[in-house]
Amino acid sequence: MTAIPDIRVTIMPTDMNPYGGAFGGWIVSQMALGAASRASRVAKGKAILVAADEIRFPAGAVMGDELSVYAMLEKQGRTSMTFTARAERRERDSDFTETVATGRFTFVAVDADNKPREIGG
Repeated sequence: MTAIPDIRVTIMPTDMNPYGGAFGGWIVSQMALGAASRASRVAKGKAILVAADEIRFPAGAVMGDELSVYAMLEKQGRTSMTFTARAERRERDSDFTETVATGRFTFVAVDADNKPREIGG
């Protein structure tokens, strides 16, 4: 994984589930945003998400935690890219961190008409 997060955000009340933890769907959306940021840089243009796989939640996060998302290119084809992503929480008032979610996100580079195009082309 990269040393600098692709996304970093503080977990707020609107991000919570009814049980007091960060909503898993919100965490996955942050991971997709982080991976998308990296995908558009690799593609040198628009890239759309076509799959999210192997999502795991080894720990939870709570309101006030800082969530950082790290994405790393795992595989690149002619038009597609797959990234592994990791979401890590940091307690607001300490340096304690732990991984709260992992997953794989696949993107396809597209042109102005949303048709697949060669990466970097």
